[in-house]
Amino acid sequence: MIGRRNRGDGIATSVIRQVASWCLTYPDDEILSRTGLLDDALRQQRRTPAIELLRGFVAHLDSSEPDTLRQDYTDTFDLSRKHTLYLSYWTAGDTRRRGTVLGEFKQHYRDSGFLVDLHGELPDHLPIVLEFAARVDPDAGGALLQDFRPALELLRLSLVERGSPYADVLVAVCATLPGESPADRRAVAAMRESPVPTENVGLEPYDPRLLPLTTTGTTVR
Repeated sequence: MIGRRNRGDGIATSVIRQVASWCLTYPDDEILSRTGLLDDALRQQRRTPAIELLRGFVAHLDSSEPDTLRQDYTDTFDLSRKHTLYLSYWTAGDTRRRGTVLGEFKQHYRDSGFLVDLHGELPDHLPIVLEFAARVDPDAGGALLQDFRPALELLRLSLVERGSPYADVLVAVCATLPGESPADRRAVAAMRESPVPTENVGLEPYDPRLLPLTTTGTTVR
């Protein structure tokens, strides 16, 4: 019975990560045509808060005007670094060190033995990492997500503060990782060995990054 439960939990985790990957992708016609498929996949899972949050977001995609969704996506993720989906930005910013981190993401994908389609994006783009964790290598992908857990939590908090519907997607993603989500940025900083106030890093009046990030498991330098 325990084995069956764990297997079911693993399937649910993969479904959550795959659906979240599509939900965090630019809502073009292809993505919006999948809302029925996404809801069907979620309804087949045991009802949990994460599943219900994603079902609510999929309903939002299905009921909203496409142009409105696309403008909101651009305003949220493309025009503000406070909500960037590029995980390495949170740890390395726009520095030479970021190139090393991006190279390590690519190496993880090569090590999987599968050809990972980056869809023209950088390898640390969260939808790509989520799809990798859902469909290619759950162990390696889960480790990557865990290594960048502080970045995910800061993104979640930033989206909550914005009042963005995308916050529910990040809540669901973080729910696939061990332990409770931190309540605030101070608690996120406490997840790291050397807490750095994230609001005071960088040149912008508000910089959400964590610099540097000490990871466990996957080594990110």
